[in-house]
This record gives sequence, structure tokens and C-alpha cells, in this order.
Amino acid sequence: MLDKKGMERALELLEREYPDAQPALEFSSPYELLVATVLSAQCTDRQVNICTRVLFQNYNTPERMLTLSEAELEGYIHSCGFFRTKAKNLLSMSRDLVARFNGEVPRTREELISLAGVGRKTANVVLSNAFNTPAIAVDTHVFRVANRIGLAEAKDVEKTELQLMENIPEERWSCAHHWLIYHGRRVCSAQRPKCEGCTIKEVCCYAIHRQGENIH
Repeated sequence: MLDKKGMERALELLEREYPDAQPALEFSSPYELLVATVLSAQCTDRQVNICTRVLFQNYNTPERMLTLSEAELEGYIHSCGFFRTKAKNLLSMSRDLVARFNGEVPRTREELISLAGVGRKTANVVLSNAFNTPAIAVDTHVFRVANRIGLAEAKDVEKTELQLMENIPEERWSCAHHWLIYHGRRVCSAQRPKCEGCTIKEVCCYAIHRQGENIH
């Protein structure tokens, strides 16, 4: 793992590279973001956006969502994969929002996680992007890139999140989440990371180790 100075430098370089990093999912309310994030599991944000542009025209509140049958909702979200489970969860989640939260998306992690289909990552996405609450949502990109760079050194998602929260100043959590996602999508891919053209290779543990192997 990087030392404190290395972490500060890595964050500085990431911020410089992705100053306008923002959520890729399209939404205009906390509920829309919650639904889109649930749909994004094992699916690209691009495909989710294609789906929700149609879905949200008429079904962008819990009350409206509940006018759909499970089969009808499956038709709208079929292209997002795992559509049967997602439809069941979205309807259950919407019923809970109406019954327990007066139709409003709750603002605490504990309450969000109590909803069907909502895990820690989804809760953190909503807290960060809908309510401007500092949070780090660890998806596959964040997990991979953070551990490669050396901002974390963990074997699982939850430990990675806890280490990032410890190693990154709280006021930068939400931005850092987006920087790491952008870097994972554009440069630090899973199979063939573009280390040669990477702007943070000077401090990245993975790149430095890889360069050392090539020398020897």
C-alpha cells in the first residue's frame, strides 16, 4: 500500500485527470437514482440509461411504479439482465418506501439497506449522489483500481471501502469514487491496463511492480 504522501499524490493526479467526473447514471430524483442503481447490478450504466429513459417517462415514483405488475415491469427492464429478480426487488422496495417512508427515499445507510435489492454499494451511491453525503461506493472498478494503485490493500469490497474511508479525507470521498471509476473504465481495465500511458504510473504500486518485472 502507498504511504500517506503517495496517496495524496495519487489523488492529486486523479483529480487533475478527471476534474469533471460525475455519475454516469441519468436521474432527476433520489428515487430515480435508487432504481437506476439497482438496475445497474451486472449491467452497464449505458444500458440502464437506455432502459430508464423509457421507464421513467411514466413510472418515476414509488406510487407510479406500484401500478405496474411484476410481468409489466419485467418487460421494461428485460435488457438490464436478472430482470425477474430486479422487478421483484423494485416493487418490494417501492412498497416499503410508501408504507414506511411516506414515499420518500430515506437518507441513512441503515434505512436504505433495509430495502429490497439495496446493498451497501447502492446505498452509498444514493447517499453520495442524491443527498451529497460523503460516501465511497465500491463497485468492481473502484475495488480493482484502488487496490492496484495502493490506496487500499484488501481482499474484499467491504474492507476496501473501510480502508478508503480511512486513507482518503472525508470531503473527497464522493469525488474519489468517481475518479476511480473513470480511471477503471478508461485506463485501468481488468484484463489489459494501459500502464504505459497512465498519468499516475509514477506512484501506482501495480505499475511500479510491473515495470520492475519487465526490467528483470
